[in-house]
Amino acid sequence: MDKHSKRYVSGTKVADLSKEYALSEAVALLTKFPSAKFDETVELSLRLGVDATAGEQMVRGTTPLPNGSGKKVRVIVFTDAPEAALAAGADEAGMAELMKKVSEGWLEFDVAIATTEAMKQVRTLARVLGPKGLMPNPKSGTVTDDIPAGIKAVKAGRVEFKMDKSANIGVGIGKRSFTAEQIVENAQAVIEAIGKARPATFKGTGYIKSISLSSSMSPGVRIASGEFSKF
Repeated sequence: MDKHSKRYVSGTKVADLSKEYALSEAVALLTKFPSAKFDETVELSLRLGVDATAGEQMVRGTTPLPNGSGKKVRVIVFTDAPEAALAAGADEAGMAELMKKVSEGWLEFDVAIATTEAMKQVRTLARVLGPKGLMPNPKSGTVTDDIPAGIKAVKAGRVEFKMDKSANIGVGIGKRSFTAEQIVENAQAVIEAIGKARPATFKGTGYIKSISLSSSMSPGVRIASGEFSKF
């Protein structure tokens, strides 16, 4: 049995993983699990009741985290005014040279932002950026003509969520070094944002079917449905 398995199994002794817990209780339990030697990411995992094969029921969006993500976000900007983007906090900025660098396989960044005008050329990078989830997109706020605001939003801890082919969403909401209150507030912000992203074509109840909370090396703790039943 490897170290991960031993830690996981010992974690199951802390909580009854067959039970559901209020969000604040789940966060409290998370802090009692054995910790790793690094500052683990805390993640919310949601299972939705939408039809994952129906394009009009795709669920995606962004939301700011009240307490940030705890992660250093590397941002590049495709723009004809690179000096302004760099002054606003971009890690790299430009057009032709930056596009060439990315097209040749350089992907040492977390978020790519582009101006509306730049997107006419940046679309040619879809084959490189698309599979990595790095393609600038108006829906996620990464195609914008207010570059300073766009950079500030992602650097401050705005997270993107996108449903996969099985109608699941996983979102990092902070680090284990955060206080319990910070994790609860970030989790509530993400649940609220995903709740508001409910497709208009989805009818009835059961939009959010289940939610669990975990850290990088811990088992998942199930969140009580009362925390999200309004959606």
